[in-house]
This record gives sequence, structure tokens and C-alpha cells, in this order.
Amino acid sequence: MTTTSKIQPILVDGQWVTESAANTFSSKDPSTSESIDRVYPVSSWETCDRVLEAAHRAFQTSRNLAPSKIAAFLDDYASRIEADAKELVEIANRETALPKSPRLADVELPRTVNQLRLAAQAARNESWRMPIIDRKANIRSCYMALGPVAVFGPNNFPFAFNSISGGDFAAAIAAGNPVIAKANSSHPATTERFGQLVAQAMQATGMPSGLVQLIYRTSHEDGERLVADLRLGAVGYTGARGAGLRLKAVADRVGKPFYAELSSVNPVVFLPGALEERCDKLIEEYVTSGLMGAGQFCTNPGLLLMVKGPKTDAFIQGVVSKYTAAPAGTLLSDSVEKSLVKSLGILNQAGAKCLTGGSKLPGARCAVANTVLQITGEQFLSDPHVFQTEAFGNAVLITVCESLDQIIRVIESLEGNLTGCIYSDTQGSDDRVYGNLADALQQKVGRLLNDKMPTGVAVSAAMNHGGPYPATSHPGFTAVGIPSSMLRFGKLTCYDAVRENRLPSVLRDANPTGNTYRCIDGVWTLD
Repeated sequence: MTTTSKIQPILVDGQWVTESAANTFSSKDPSTSESIDRVYPVSSWETCDRVLEAAHRAFQTSRNLAPSKIAAFLDDYASRIEADAKELVEIANRETALPKSPRLADVELPRTVNQLRLAAQAARNESWRMPIIDRKANIRSCYMALGPVAVFGPNNFPFAFNSISGGDFAAAIAAGNPVIAKANSSHPATTERFGQLVAQAMQATGMPSGLVQLIYRTSHEDGERLVADLRLGAVGYTGARGAGLRLKAVADRVGKPFYAELSSVNPVVFLPGALEERCDKLIEEYVTSGLMGAGQFCTNPGLLLMVKGPKTDAFIQGVVSKYTAAPAGTLLSDSVEKSLVKSLGILNQAGAKCLTGGSKLPGARCAVANTVLQITGEQFLSDPHVFQTEAFGNAVLITVCESLDQIIRVIESLEGNLTGCIYSDTQGSDDRVYGNLADALQQKVGRLLNDKMPTGVAVSAAMNHGGPYPATSHPGFTAVGIPSSMLRFGKLTCYDAVRENRLPSVLRDANPTGNTYRCIDGVWTLD
């Protein structure tokens, strides 16, 4: 797309710069499919090179900044977001069609602010560095800043996972790294507004000018070249599996950490005792979770596993009735709509029976009818790969198995997922089978839940928003849960016989904050 309209500026080295771009794009209002009258550049390699160089320079300063200064920046930014909440909500609502309230204003924006403040707290405390001191051998180690981080944000959380305000951003900055934010094309105006606020916060707190920079889109070739560049320390990516794997292959070739969230069907198991005990309640829980946000959550319960029987039949009838009656939500973009229709076609062609929905709704709105598909356990086991096709949106696949043993075989054939849930009765009749089922499921997921839908992801230090591939690209790290999420953007550094005055303050004899936990001669302590 080329245009003569005014092109929105990018944030490069502390300055808003209007790029003379050969190609541009605009976002669309998904409720009408009409283009929004703001034009954004597809940045050239020359621009990417400038951004990388500025981030590299900024890193020479940020890696040695006092944690209190980084924390002050994050706190200042959080306060500016709070003060600008009304404007941010208006812009994001138009670009994503997500409800202003409660979704954007009452849930996602406060979560975003909370993440930033938790990151500030972790930066001040420094326990995230995991300092280890062996006094006898005079060897000490801790995590240090890794280098500039490129963050590719997703389409479904314009605030809490935004490339310039979300969890990856907060973790990377709190660890002392500059961030190159690559906006998601579905909500560039929202990201631009965050960019304006973050630039104000950088100036107010005296941050290096290249600490946070913003571009909107690149060509595939330049995106891969950026990922491979030696000036970049790591990548945080949330998005489509295909594009993510292409970038990961580039990062792997040069040995660069690439933390990606790619796809997940999030299996849920309803055990027979639970269905007998509270079938109607489970119908309500499952439908509410599956249709929340038009199903556009990375933890949407897309695969349900059950044992055949009268209660299972009644449950499915109840779900189908509610999916048919409920209004279909607006999808985030026409690309999400096309992807969902394509995935439903793949599942249908493979033999899934469509019980309701299954097609695009008429009209300009980005919307697909609420969809319930059903297969047998035998069908799943005959082609596990195709029946794990992620139908991102308001669609679920119910797999009715012959037995609990068959459910376990289905679970053992799964790829990695973010979450897995087991619902059991409260009287203990399901307890005898729980252990084997949980053992199989926990190997396939990053978060195991009991009697609770996976849709929400709490901002908790104990949270794991990760999992085996392809849920994420590395099963040992989380994208949510500060300070654990910060370790992705740190480098473990060992200091052997280094003089004390040359050590990072966190490894010197005196505790730098009085509140930093350090492992001294094998004992974690505040000493």
C-alpha cells in the first residue's frame, strides 16, 4: 500500500521521526472493516539499522544504571498510563472492538500498570539476579543485563502484552535492557499512544535516549535481518506459529535467545464424577470461558476431553444450545477471521462433526458463528496433528473417548500447551484415576489447573505462562510472573577471583539493599 497521506512518526533514539517509507499500512475497525484514517510506515532496513545502533549505545548506559533509576522510570511510565487511561481505552476499543468496560478499562489496563510496578519493585530488590557467593573459592555469579531486546507484540492484548507496555517489555527493561518495540499491525495507534507516554517518562527520569524505540512493521526479510543482528541480545515474540518459527530459525542460526509464545489448544478433562455431580454448572463455566473475548485468549479451552455416556451427551447438548443462542463476538481483525475459518475447514475436512456454527457471519463485521465441533477419541488418535489445529476464536472441539485410558492416550499424543485442566467431583469418586491423568497432563502443559477454567492469567510471582513446544519455544521460562519472567532477558555471569571493588554491587560482601536474597556459601540469606 502506498499513500500520500501523512505518515505517523516512529520513535528512534528519543526522537519522533517521520520516515519516508515506500510502503505503508492502516489498521481497520473490526466492527465495520473500515480503514482507520492513520497511516503507518513499513520501515526500511536503514531505519532498522539506526534503531539497532541507538539501542546498542543505550545498552552501554542501561546495563550499569542503578536499579533504583530503572525502577523510577517504570513507576513514572505506569503513572502516565493510569492518567491517560480514558484516551488509551478509546483508541484500543476502536482498533480491536474489545469492550471498553470491563475488558479494557477495568481489567487489562490495571493489569498493565500493575505489571510495570511489579517490575519496578523487582528491579529495586535485585533478588531476581539470583546472586551466589562462594567465599572459600572466591567465585561469585549473578544474572546481568543481556542486551537490547526486540519485542513483537500480539493482537489479542493491546495493553497487557503490547510490545511497548506489556509483560515482555516490563521484564526486559527491569533487567536493564533497551527495548525495540515492534507494534502489532492490528493496533498501531494504541501502540503509538503508549510510545508517546513512554517517551515522556524517559525524558522525565533521565533515561538514555535509545532505551525504548518503536517501529510498526518491516518486510519479512528485514524482520529476519533484525533478529539476526549481533547488536540484538534477545527476542520476545507472541503471535502466529508460522511467522514465529521463521524468526526462531533465524535466531537459532546465530545462537540468539528467542522466547516465543506460538499456539495452544489448552486441553480440559471433565471426569465422570464431576459431570454426575454438577453438569449444569460445568456447562456454564465452559461456555463462559470458551466465548470470553470471542475466544481470543491464548488460554482459551479449545479442546475438551470426556468419556462417553448419558451425562456427556447432556453436557454437549447444553453447550451447543448456549453456543447457538449466544451472540458471536467481534474478532480482532479480518486476518483472525480468515484464520479461524481456515482452521475450521481443516478440522471439518478431517472428519470433525459441526454441531453448530462453522462459518463466517454475513455483513462487514469481523465475525464467525459460535462453533462447536465433535470427534471421537479414536478419530483424534488416528491423526493427532490435524486435530490439534488451533482454531483461534469462538470455537471448541469436543473429543468423546471410550474410556479414561483412551483419554490418557489422547493426552500422551498432544503437543505442548500453556494450560491443562482436570475437573473432578468433590466426593472423591474420581480420585483413583486423578494421579495417572495428572502425571500425563503435567508433562504436556506449563500450568495444571483443577476445577478451574484456564482463561485468566494472574500476574503472580508463581505464575507460569509458558510450556513445552509449541506453546512456547522454551519450557523452562514464563512470560508472566515477575521476577521469574526477567530471567529470560538476563545473562548468567560468573566472577572468578575478581577484586571486590570491581564486582557488581549485588555480589560484594555488603548486601546492596538489605532486602536482596543471596546464596552465600550454600544458604539463601539477607545477610
